[in-house]
Amino acid sequence: MGKSAKIKIGDTVVIKDRIMCPDMESLSIAGWQGRVLDVFDGDDEGILIYIEWDSITLRSMPEYFIRQSEDEGLGWTSMNLSIDEVKPIQPRDTEKDVKSAIKELSALHSWDYLGEEGPRIGNVLKGIDPDNSYACLKAWDKYLRKVLVFPFDARIAEGDEGLLKIGDRVRVHKINIIDDLYGVMVDVTSGRHNYVYPLCDLEALDKKSSNYQNVHDYVVWFANV
Repeated sequence: MGKSAKIKIGDTVVIKDRIMCPDMESLSIAGWQGRVLDVFDGDDEGILIYIEWDSITLRSMPEYFIRQSEDEGLGWTSMNLSIDEVKPIQPRDTEKDVKSAIKELSALHSWDYLGEEGPRIGNVLKGIDPDNSYACLKAWDKYLRKVLVFPFDARIAEGDEGLLKIGDRVRVHKINIIDDLYGVMVDVTSGRHNYVYPLCDLEALDKKSSNYQNVHDYVVWFANV
């Protein structure tokens, strides 16, 4: 236990050269820095330290590392390493900075579990509490008003509202309002009839258009809140 006296709880450490991530062997973590939250006996692994990464490391770590960690249910804000893999260094931020970075990155990556749509959804909802559904809806409303090109053709993919049935084709003209229950509502026409319809139940017909992906990403988000 002699080596543990050189590094104690509260110290800042930097990862030595040629050290690889234990959960992702292709990722070098040399130069990553953080604060020691615990020093303990890892039995056969020797003395281990539990490190919380500092804000600079958090903001510079590869996004794919955070996404894979989220997918696999692993933590990315901290890590257990051998005491022999680190050395002391002066801190370069504060604990407040760390909390701010974790909050920011957690919000950005909170949708990564949704697969390939997750990062795009995270960019739309960047900085917004994922549990605040109405704030998320307002962000979607603002984003979709900016990126959707009207009018466009769509089909009813979910739900049966009045005369409209699954598979029916409609013309989408503009965003109308946002609704607490149904989300973003759009003005559509089918034949001579006008409707206000939930965007979450629509699919853009032109799969090569930007409208298709933007509507699809919104639908994926809405189905998971």
